[in-house]
Amino acid sequence: MKTYQTGQIKSIAILGNSGSGKTTLCEAMLFNGGVIERRGTVDARNTVSDYRPVEHENGNSIYSTVLYSEFRNKKINIIDTPGLDDFSGNVVSSLFATDCAVLTINVQNGVEVGSEIAFRHAEKAHKPLILVVNGLDHEKANFERSIEMMKDRFGSNTNVVQYPVNEGAGFNSIIDVLRMKMLQYPVEGGISKILDIPEDQMEKALELHNALVEKAAESDESLMEQFFANDSLTEEEIRRGIAKGIVTRGIFPVFCLSAKNNIGVDSLMEFIVSEAPSITDMPPPVNSRGDLVKADPAGPASVYVFKSSIEEHIGEINYFRVFSGKITENMEVVNSNNGVKERLSQLYVCAGKNRVRVQELNTGDIGAFVKLKNTKADHTLNAPGNDWKYAGISYPEPKYRTAIKAQSESDDEKLGEALGKIHLEDPTIIVEYSKELKQILVHGQGEYHLNIMKWHLDNIYKIPTNFNPPRIPYRETITKAAQAEYRHKKQSGGAGQFGEVHLIIEPYTEGSPELTMMKFGNKEIKLSVRAKEEIDLDWGGRLIYVNCIVGGSIDARFMPAILKGIMEKMEVGPLTGSYARDIRVYVYDGKMHPVDSNEISFRLAGRNAFSMAFKNAGPKILEPIYDVEIMVPADRMGDVISDLQGRRGMVLGMSSEKRFEVVRARVPLAEMNKYSTALSSITGGRAMYTMKFSEYAQVPGDVQDAVIKAYHEEEEDE
Repeated sequence: MKTYQTGQIKSIAILGNSGSGKTTLCEAMLFNGGVIERRGTVDARNTVSDYRPVEHENGNSIYSTVLYSEFRNKKINIIDTPGLDDFSGNVVSSLFATDCAVLTINVQNGVEVGSEIAFRHAEKAHKPLILVVNGLDHEKANFERSIEMMKDRFGSNTNVVQYPVNEGAGFNSIIDVLRMKMLQYPVEGGISKILDIPEDQMEKALELHNALVEKAAESDESLMEQFFANDSLTEEEIRRGIAKGIVTRGIFPVFCLSAKNNIGVDSLMEFIVSEAPSITDMPPPVNSRGDLVKADPAGPASVYVFKSSIEEHIGEINYFRVFSGKITENMEVVNSNNGVKERLSQLYVCAGKNRVRVQELNTGDIGAFVKLKNTKADHTLNAPGNDWKYAGISYPEPKYRTAIKAQSESDDEKLGEALGKIHLEDPTIIVEYSKELKQILVHGQGEYHLNIMKWHLDNIYKIPTNFNPPRIPYRETITKAAQAEYRHKKQSGGAGQFGEVHLIIEPYTEGSPELTMMKFGNKEIKLSVRAKEEIDLDWGGRLIYVNCIVGGSIDARFMPAILKGIMEKMEVGPLTGSYARDIRVYVYDGKMHPVDSNEISFRLAGRNAFSMAFKNAGPKILEPIYDVEIMVPADRMGDVISDLQGRRGMVLGMSSEKRFEVVRARVPLAEMNKYSTALSSITGGRAMYTMKFSEYAQVPGDVQDAVIKAYHEEEEDE
């Protein structure tokens, strides 16, 4: 294929609710551009986009698909994205790699849950938006209701550029109020015949045309002056104003079409190549030095890998965008993430699984590498001499987690490798081996998200697995001071073992004063601090280790061994085997033997003395508390708050944000299992939430009893 220059390239992401016709629209755009000879359908499972077996089986997009079309001597890079929120990572990465989003609306249903979520993603990424009302050939089409819903949900920047003349069965005509012409399509769709607007449509067309002119004029001061002077603008001036308004998100132009019948698609493509922003119109990305990377075709070559996938018979494919300069086959570049040099031996442009080899790609273009050994998603490749990286994609935080285990222990190693490959293709699936919980934890965006992951393990990697409830990373601490002493004595021929340790433990809080005297029963113990060690624990909290030995009852060389024994018990609390934290330990007395005392003796003595004291110090379980923020429609807020309270949640506050209510709460992690599924059920899928670790807090007594009981039952089963 020909090499396109920067000014000839437009890059768009197709967003929308599942079932809104994104994949069908992409198929029509590729057909109109001559990339494919016949259009496939989702039902026939022969579309260019949804080509993977998991997508055929589930009947919807799971991954984003990189495509391209050629139209009027321009190139349109297209990324078809999934419509379900569980796969939102694909939407986020696609928006990062493109300059504009096309949001499809199913005219039968208007603005659906997925439409709102996609709009929020585009808004967060500050990406321009073109709105497309699809399915106007359907008998239940209602264009006016869809427009009302868009204006209600997306705001007053929603501006009609096209409307249907005869929506419903037989739909074939569109009024274009930008060109002030009627577009009439043949039965097979394709290219329209351009006609004058019928007299019975002229009043409505003029009203919408004037509204569009005013909106276009608002985008540019010189156009505003021109508008006031002449009370109108030329088509060229309107287009210039719309183009500026799109970049600033001041205008969301609305088009109408039937992707299935290829009606209106050519007009949308004409608008994209003419008015949609290119890379030079958009704010440049920021690199790791905090500098802007300008889209300079003559600048040093720089690309960002926004997506990696693994294809059968090929292996790893890395999809990238050129943000500066030009790249060519056999060019040498440096991976700024790991410092490794790479040779770009093969460059491709992609239409799904179909790849066309090219010699070079210019600034703004999207392509793919194969057979790069040290490059993957979120890596930056630069011409030698530039060692900076792009700030990169900010993926949504996980909302759902589960523990996973191979059904056969012999598959454990294979499972680890497979999960690594799955994370490579979908960075929102995060895999964690928890030494503390003795589980492999998988974090994702929802229950369906992880079920799709399991489908891959079962069907592609042939590793049968089970999902198990994830254990909670509890912590243990104490609530009062306690004293204990322990003598370790062992004699078994030759040198024996002897060590005796007396210690006191108490709860530690930041700034709390150290003890100087303690009384247990009739026994008073005086404490004189000789040395102190503060240890920040890897699992949170602190251990304060205080040496109060006087008179040389324990030699200083044995103090580290006592600490080591204490640390061993800090890692296995007596209540649930969880990590202990926030404890101050005073070692104040003990005994040695001139021959039999050694480090092992004092390690064991220290460990057992600490364990005895811990059990008498009012041990308590702490649980992780998360800050949860939920965006919920106002009519469902009461149900959401009631559900949170049933999860031991504490509501901290509420506020309003763009037609949604925002509920902020603190909820124990133990109560958040499968919350994404429950929230979707309560709100009809219209709510979104984030959660972030806040702190550890004591669990209520009844909950502690239940946790301890469950732990001991599990221990007995094992």
